[in-house]
Amino acid sequence: MGHRLFVTAAAFAAFSGTMTAQNQTRRMTSVGGGAPDRGKCTIEVVVDGAAEVEIRGETATLRNLSGAAPQWRRFECTGPLPSNPGNFRFTGVDGRGRQQLIHDPRSGGSALVRIDDPDGGSEGYTFDITWGNAAPPPPLQSQGRGQGRPDDRGFDRPGDREPGNRDGDSFHGDRESAFRGEDWRLHLFARVREDLDHVQAVTFSSGGDQYRLARVRQELDQLQAMQARGRYDRRQLDDVVRALTMVVADNRLIARDRDLLNDDLRRLQDFRANTRDFGVR
Repeated sequence: MGHRLFVTAAAFAAFSGTMTAQNQTRRMTSVGGGAPDRGKCTIEVVVDGAAEVEIRGETATLRNLSGAAPQWRRFECTGPLPSNPGNFRFTGVDGRGRQQLIHDPRSGGSALVRIDDPDGGSEGYTFDITWGNAAPPPPLQSQGRGQGRPDDRGFDRPGDREPGNRDGDSFHGDRESAFRGEDWRLHLFARVREDLDHVQAVTFSSGGDQYRLARVRQELDQLQAMQARGRYDRRQLDDVVRALTMVVADNRLIARDRDLLNDDLRRLQDFRANTRDFGVR
């Protein structure tokens, strides 16, 4: 009897240890750049098979669904994820397999992301979640006679009228004011980031469009980090320009936002050619 109890207890302990290894909870690492009405988390994990990441408040749980046990790399946030965030967005940044948001926290509770890695061997996966107070796109216009026919992105089809005031005239007005004079030269990278935030908030949510935008932000993060340490790396600026060029060329944007990013691209190219005029030695 005692031997049977020992075997049962040992089996239970082994099962509990396996479950604990498959469910790894981590508390966020706080990073700067947040605000009371908006925030961002970057999650990076290693997956070989299938896994889920559930984010709730300031904690996240990594669960193994199949294959080798997944591993945490980082969980960085500007602040805890609210229980009912406004303008919530999920963006898959890196990884060869599929990343999918399967539970939106706006419907109550947590954000749940599933990662499927179909190839052999482990792979690193990175995704961002953001939230803020930007207004969502308006509902599609009716398709009555005399009106443009919206496509499945909420943008008008080529040749039809452009959506009026879809992304807010106030942003473009404020931006025009900010670029008057010469002070913008001291804050060029920050201005480009504000434009990227705006475009990401109103752009189509397909994986390709969002991935290209996230890539620019990632390259810009590295460039600004170097700048904060008093360094300027021409190659890193080249990476930003190259990533932004892909957004302008390939993303589905309304004309006004494409013009906005083209203007940023020209300013970055001017910076690259005339660094001394921007206070860089």
